[in-house]
Amino acid sequence: MTITDCRDLAVSNADNALVSALENAHEMFLTYSGDPLGEITEVLDAEPDFVMGQIFKAALLTQAMETRIYPELVSTLKTAEALAPRANERERRHIEAIRAWADGDFHGAVDLWDALLVQFPRDLLALQLAHLSDVLLGDTDNQRDRVARILHAWDESVPGYGYVLGLYAFGLEENRDFDIAEECGRRAVAMNPKDAYAIHAVGHVMESQGRQSGGINWMRSREQDWAYSNFANHLWWHLSLYHLDLAQNDQVLDIYDRCLRSTDSSGDRYEELDAAALLWRLELLGVDVGDRWKTLADKWEPSATDTLYAFNDVHAMMTFVADGRWEVAEQVLNAHERYTTAANDANAAMTRTVGQPFCKALKAFAEEQYGEAVDILLPIRYRTRYLGGSHAQRDIIGMTLLEAALRGGRNDLALALASERTALKPTSPMNWRFAARAHRGRGDHTRATEAEAQAIALHG
Repeated sequence: MTITDCRDLAVSNADNALVSALENAHEMFLTYSGDPLGEITEVLDAEPDFVMGQIFKAALLTQAMETRIYPELVSTLKTAEALAPRANERERRHIEAIRAWADGDFHGAVDLWDALLVQFPRDLLALQLAHLSDVLLGDTDNQRDRVARILHAWDESVPGYGYVLGLYAFGLEENRDFDIAEECGRRAVAMNPKDAYAIHAVGHVMESQGRQSGGINWMRSREQDWAYSNFANHLWWHLSLYHLDLAQNDQVLDIYDRCLRSTDSSGDRYEELDAAALLWRLELLGVDVGDRWKTLADKWEPSATDTLYAFNDVHAMMTFVADGRWEVAEQVLNAHERYTTAANDANAAMTRTVGQPFCKALKAFAEEQYGEAVDILLPIRYRTRYLGGSHAQRDIIGMTLLEAALRGGRNDLALALASERTALKPTSPMNWRFAARAHRGRGDHTRATEAEAQAIALHG
């Protein structure tokens, strides 16, 4: 008898109890709750020949993007590969995709998951992995279109449809299809209030549109649904962005200290990314963050030369230069040089294109070599999506460029960049404050006063 999961996909070498356990662990992965890795590991300890269980565990480990996790990923993948003769076609395709990922061929892995989805459009794990990989790789078109390609096979009668809508909502938002994105995100949350990713997608819409008060209300009204999830750290970061735009810096620092300032040594890179990204924004805006950099830099330093993922590297560099760890910063740059000379994988390309230049610019900025920072960042500003992450996350590059132009006296450029920001998000007080400073730097005090008044009006 063929055993199938809740979406009628065949599962090899399993019984109904194993499939149920797998689905429970996957539900945790989808909702960023519990310990899906621990759950599936416990299952595999008892049933090591469970093919899809080994695949799921390896798939979870691909998303860590940390050197310390890599050996476990490879070990689990080898176990899955050894079980491949017992696997069905869909499962073998998963194994092939994870092997490509482990070998550094991220784009090849995504292509394999995409081909799998053409034949098995209800494979929610393949869709989730491909979508999250699109985010890691900065493939904004496929963040939307990859989900759209499988919608024909889904409706409310298919378990997990709400999660599909949540993924689609984020992809739509990243392509500035804000109205449809918000509609899909809210539908997903209505179907499952604990869907942290869908809550996050709606939050992205409001941040992108400059709806600060609405964003604060949205996040606070859903706080009990996400605050205890494994995604909470990132959602606290999103909440802090609304307050940052409104210059409510005391509230930003309060969120940092209560929710982002981890003092343990778990080495959770996702937590550290959000913390570094928030502190650097505060630094750019001239806010004194006290001794907060030191703890964060201490956590990043052991992995300073990992070069596993460029997005991690730039956030590590923020902590090193902000805390005056110049030798460590040089180690990062030297590691980049060695890596990009020797390697030709997906991350090497991401590092060459954006990661390495941005790290150099961060160091120049911290050394008050603002002109150098501008000269490095200006040519890559339309390539920054190749760093991965979201528009909201990558905006830190544009903010660094603009602030470097202001501090370096490049006021005509600063005004042009500030004008671009106010046109894109005219309801952002922060953008109007940037514009006011640029006008003042050019000696146009009347326009500076007008821009400041606009910022005050929006803040009010």
